[in-house]
Amino acid sequence: MGAPACRSCAGRCGDLVLDLGNQPACDHFPGVEDPGPDPRYPLQMWLCSSCGLAQLLCEPTSAEEPLGTEPAALVAQAAEAVECLAREGWLAGRSRVAEFPSPHGGSWLGLMADHGVASVADAGPADLVIDSFGMMHEPDQSSALAQRAARVSPGGALLLQYHSLDTIVRLGQWSALRHGHYAYYSTSALVGMLEAVGFSPAVAWRFDLYGGTVLLAATRRPSRALPFDGSVEMLLSDDARLGIRDPAKVGRLQDHAEEHAQGLRDWLVAQRIAGRSVVGYGAASRAVAPLCRAGVDRRLLPAIVDTSRSKHGLRMPGTDVPIVNPEVLTARTPDAVLLFVPDLLTEVRTAFPEVERSGGQWVDSEALRAAC
Repeated sequence: MGAPACRSCAGRCGDLVLDLGNQPACDHFPGVEDPGPDPRYPLQMWLCSSCGLAQLLCEPTSAEEPLGTEPAALVAQAAEAVECLAREGWLAGRSRVAEFPSPHGGSWLGLMADHGVASVADAGPADLVIDSFGMMHEPDQSSALAQRAARVSPGGALLLQYHSLDTIVRLGQWSALRHGHYAYYSTSALVGMLEAVGFSPAVAWRFDLYGGTVLLAATRRPSRALPFDGSVEMLLSDDARLGIRDPAKVGRLQDHAEEHAQGLRDWLVAQRIAGRSVVGYGAASRAVAPLCRAGVDRRLLPAIVDTSRSKHGLRMPGTDVPIVNPEVLTARTPDAVLLFVPDLLTEVRTAFPEVERSGGQWVDSEALRAAC
């Protein structure tokens, strides 16, 4: 196999910064009676030396339709983003919006309609073109961005929301790497990608979702380059300070992966020895690699609760842990509920007060680390 080609700039110089070995497809949930073994595929992150885009090295799987439900935190963040756009004048004088779909981002079209911005019915141009966590699912990043930019009408804006590589590296979110997610954007890499299609970032907003997401508004670059807005400049400065294009710095995700997997297993073993009952919550794709790398089975984790009915009766890929309905939280009154999607904490505490009322606790699975 020759050197990989960057999914954006086609450069062939880069570094492998995270290697999770062979992992099951994170979006294929087998039936609980299916004994396996599940097929496994390489899961690796590669950092392009030319443009700085972090990306999935190869993808031998075929993505399936997501089975999950939309978290309240994501819905709330979308509403907050649209309010920011309205408040700062980005919706003024703009009447048409187009949206590229995403398995994770939900839809902003209803929120836009509330502000008098109507959805474009066909594939024609729009004053605002929205992509919320969608473009990362495109294997050819160069073509994907060009397609989105081409839909922006004169004087319009391209709105890109992404889980920033800065956040992923700073918080050690190694499990963000998964099959079907082809790109992991730093602001500096995305600025270069936008320049290649004749766009320049105008302003950026940060949100707490996933530990740190960014909404970047970009417009066609004028013939005379303008300085970056202060909000964009701050993100670029953060990238430089963190060394987000340095493979040694990004490569620390490998250490985080080892520490987290070991910490997860150690905690579950300790709970079992202590006789404490534990169930998981959130049968998300991001939980697949941690469970597999930690060697977790139903002896350590009897079940994972999920509100998505379509997942009930299935199991987590690569392990025999079944996915069950929320009634387990009241029937078993667990001592601890291991939360695999931290953004759900406020939502689940409200939805299932009986967990804490009976003396149980919610535990952030991503906070578990092996002792150094």
